[in-house]
Amino acid sequence: MESLKKRSWIQIAIIYTRYLIGGAFVFASLVKIKGKRFTSESGAENAINTAWHFFETLYQSGLYWKFIGLGQLIAGALLMTQRYAKLGAVINFPIILNVFMITLSYYFAYTPVITGSMLLANIFLIIWDWNELQLIINRPPVLDHSIRLEKDISWTLTGIALFAFTCVNRIWTDSPQPFFWLGGCLIIGSIGLFAGLYRDWKRRKKEAVR
Repeated sequence: MESLKKRSWIQIAIIYTRYLIGGAFVFASLVKIKGKRFTSESGAENAINTAWHFFETLYQSGLYWKFIGLGQLIAGALLMTQRYAKLGAVINFPIILNVFMITLSYYFAYTPVITGSMLLANIFLIIWDWNELQLIINRPPVLDHSIRLEKDISWTLTGIALFAFTCVNRIWTDSPQPFFWLGGCLIIGSIGLFAGLYRDWKRRKKEAVR
């Protein structure tokens, strides 16, 4: 694992996995915080053992519905900052595990494949930083003092930009606009990628001169 951590392309994959999972949860959280339904119509008329009836029950709980959204927002935002991504991965684990179990418990067609992939990705994020996170099982952490791409401010700023864009997109309208959101995130993410790689190239060039 330590040798893999030195590879730039794997570090970038980790950074953008955090953006992807974090952004998805921020996108899903804001409608709950606003006290709106996850779906466009009420699921009260559906059978009690269906997913739509389940979501309607959660929605009707009011405070709990908003609490779920707040938890998703915090976990997603922490992941997107990169600086606090380790904490975000730990907080997000029980959330995505719960979401995965819900999609297994009700009929969601192929949705468990998506939620299962997100769960596996979150587990990998925890494994990636396990040397420092093992403090939670009362083992001394092994601090990483190596130069990692994620420590550069450009990746934090990209995460903040993605978070802000997602919030504006969801707060502005109650109607989901996933393609507009994905397109905007793709543009911001691409700009962040070029900026981050350019700054890393400049750093390496400066070190080579020394």
